[in-house]
Amino acid sequence: MDLLTKCTFVVSCLFAGWTITLFAVANCSVYPSETSVDGVIKLPSSVIPVSQASRLGFFHSLSLSSTFPEDLEVNEYCIELLRIYGQRYVTYANCLVFYARPVKICQNCYTYFNSLEKIYTNISSDQPGPGNVSCHDSLMRSDRLMLLYTLFIKINEIWISAECKQCLTGDQEALSNDTVYFMATLNQSLSCFEQYQRNYSELCKDCKASYKRLNDLYGRMEKNQTLCIDIEDAMNMTRRLWSANFSCSVPREETVAVIAVSSFMLFLPIIFYLSSFLHSEQKKRKLIHPKRAKSSSSLMNIQDKFS
Repeated sequence: MDLLTKCTFVVSCLFAGWTITLFAVANCSVYPSETSVDGVIKLPSSVIPVSQASRLGFFHSLSLSSTFPEDLEVNEYCIELLRIYGQRYVTYANCLVFYARPVKICQNCYTYFNSLEKIYTNISSDQPGPGNVSCHDSLMRSDRLMLLYTLFIKINEIWISAECKQCLTGDQEALSNDTVYFMATLNQSLSCFEQYQRNYSELCKDCKASYKRLNDLYGRMEKNQTLCIDIEDAMNMTRRLWSANFSCSVPREETVAVIAVSSFMLFLPIIFYLSSFLHSEQKKRKLIHPKRAKSSSSLMNIQDKFS
């Protein structure tokens, strides 16, 4: 008869100078094994499975609070800040996803961003909180990953690239007056579009004034640098409706100047060649007549005088 050995060992874990004993009993016993007809060895019922042993309390649960000394544990105040940070981070991220299309993140998510920024500033500040406790080192610089810092930087890049501050007041507590006025003008144009959905020719004629006013307002805001992603996306969609869907067009003020300059450039070669022809007329050549030599009789008289 085969023998099956059951052993319970003493397992110790050495971590940071602290020894944790998982099994306190070292015992080995020998049990007879039962062999079935097929030759498969069956364990005796007295052997306790590992899963059952864990349920019975043979294994002590591992938790950070019980394995690290008190001076390495995170303060309860910092744990509370960490919990609030996680809640506000999720709320702001959900807002970004919900208003991603069409883009309305600046006008609907700025309150959530302000709340997240405040709790992040509180965590990353070196100023001590209640009980003269600062969470900067324990939460921000305790590991190489610096997860809280990385998460905030990544999601803050979205806010910066969207240029949401240009559509808000200085304290980011409300929408700016220019943004509110643009949204009101945009709603007027869209309301006009809805009235003539089945008659595009009337739409182009009756809605031209409101669309031109919206387009001019967008141009001024672009020069003043008061545009954010919400306004840019709304204007792009409105322009696609006006030109692509409705096949409308609005003549611009600079069209006359463009036509005048183009006409001048077209006739410039003709003017050049005409002026060249007029100034290339050759002047008549003036023949220079050489002085003729005196007659031979006069030369002879001169020779007689000298002789």
